[in-house]
Amino acid sequence: MHPSEVLFQGTRQPVSIPACDHYAGSEKLMRKSIALQQELGPVFDITFDCEDGASTGNEEAHAKLVASIIGSEDNRFNRIGARVHDVTHPGFEQDVAIICTQAARLAYLVLPKVDGLDDVVRAIGLVNQYAAKAGRKDLPIHVLIESHGALAAVREIAALPQVECLSFGIMDFVSAHYGAIPGSAMRSPGQFSHPLVVRAKLEVAAACHAHGKVPSHNVTTDIKDMAVVAGDARRAASEFGYSRMWSIHPNQIRPIVEALAPSMSEVQEASDILTAARDNQWGPIQHKGTLHDRASYRYYWTILQRAKSSGLALPDSALELL
Repeated sequence: MHPSEVLFQGTRQPVSIPACDHYAGSEKLMRKSIALQQELGPVFDITFDCEDGASTGNEEAHAKLVASIIGSEDNRFNRIGARVHDVTHPGFEQDVAIICTQAARLAYLVLPKVDGLDDVVRAIGLVNQYAAKAGRKDLPIHVLIESHGALAAVREIAALPQVECLSFGIMDFVSAHYGAIPGSAMRSPGQFSHPLVVRAKLEVAAACHAHGKVPSHNVTTDIKDMAVVAGDARRAASEFGYSRMWSIHPNQIRPIVEALAPSMSEVQEASDILTAARDNQWGPIQHKGTLHDRASYRYYWTILQRAKSSGLALPDSALELL
């Protein structure tokens, strides 16, 4: 049996997708992002943005542009998704109908500004209706958690089988408090210390991990100081349990990918432990004086998965396990 079958038997194997989600709204930025993805490989996803990318009155043309690029050979890795307009917007169904013509090559659809479980369920039903016409029955759905209603239903949303990722939308969330949360909480260091924002971030991450889904951290609005971006990514991962993060500028992609990737020492340790475990038929082992069993094996398996999706050069022993 493959290691993943052994380790996750009877439990849900967590979703593994690239650690960086880069947003692009205009055609120029879309094509620039694709060029960078072709250079670096599929170590980051690209989300074409209809919600903020389409000017008023230009929604249909913008959705057609998004669909045409996703369906083109430029989409070399099939790791491009799209954020559609929110479910109450007149352009929502139009976006879905147009973009889902390319459902076979579409990585995922992002649903913004949902107000609860019912919004997500209705939206998924519509997406499935159009995606099925293109031969896709399981199009992954990413949901933005940025309203009081969405946060209140976050565990139920994460439990939906088709939902792959939940993203925390910090700016809309803070704005929804009408001044009760200061604007400083939209950026560092306030975003990691204000109690209401901390609570929301932790609830999103906890819901995702309870159901094997990916928690995606909000943007860093600083597009000049990459040390801030990297620091935010490290804190999001180490203190809040996030395994993915938004990018809103091409210069943010590398710092996010590097910050969220495991270190090579962690990768080597994971490879050594899992190799010994495999050789012992996945029974308990000792490694450097520490006992390990299937519980810790699952942890180290995710280290290797993160390393692979981040494009790290893996040792041969790790490649044999994957």
